[in-house]
Amino acid sequence: MLFLATLVVLSSSMQSRAVEYTVTNSAGNTTGGARFSSEIGIPNSRILLIVSTHIIWNVFQQNVPGDRKSVEKVSLFIENMEGIAYESNDEIHVSATYLGGFSGNVKREFVGVVLHEMVHVWRWNGDGQAPGGLIEGIADFVRLRSRFVPDHWVGPGQGDRWDQGYDITARFLDYCDGLRNGFVAELNKKMRTGYSDNYFVDLLDKSVDQLWMDYKAKYAT
Repeated sequence: MLFLATLVVLSSSMQSRAVEYTVTNSAGNTTGGARFSSEIGIPNSRILLIVSTHIIWNVFQQNVPGDRKSVEKVSLFIENMEGIAYESNDEIHVSATYLGGFSGNVKREFVGVVLHEMVHVWRWNGDGQAPGGLIEGIADFVRLRSRFVPDHWVGPGQGDRWDQGYDITARFLDYCDGLRNGFVAELNKKMRTGYSDNYFVDLLDKSVDQLWMDYKAKYAT
């Protein structure tokens, strides 16, 4: 795996020793569990967690520990379950069932999925007040900026609402970041203690609804 081989080189120069990273394959010899072991593996997955952390810190412009969430341990579990993946309490759970049935480049998909879930470990959530669609959109924005975009994502300008979530909101946030470089990093910083739609006005001098209309108009043709 070329990308994960590159991660080995990158991780050698990265210091995140204050965070412990663990990976457990609980799926055993099921199709997905075996595919994970043969095509991805625990050592590469642990390296991915480390490098993803640094990618996220870089996107969020969190250059010093005081800017970041205090996380002592991140655990990744590969297990038989429905869905694709989720994060809870700094634990990431990835579906072996999904990996086993994935027909495309499972290595690339795994990197994108884990990167998305790692954002949930490190991002702020507005003290629980931020829209869920925005939270998921920020996670996919980092995946977008890291160029791990799956084929099923919508293109720019698609969607019905700015906070619809995932790829739709990620594309909108990418547009906003184009208006002000580092917008998402600054928005995440503001969300450390709370959330308000007015954060968009503070950073871009327009309401989020106006920005959404401008975004839709840009790609209307």
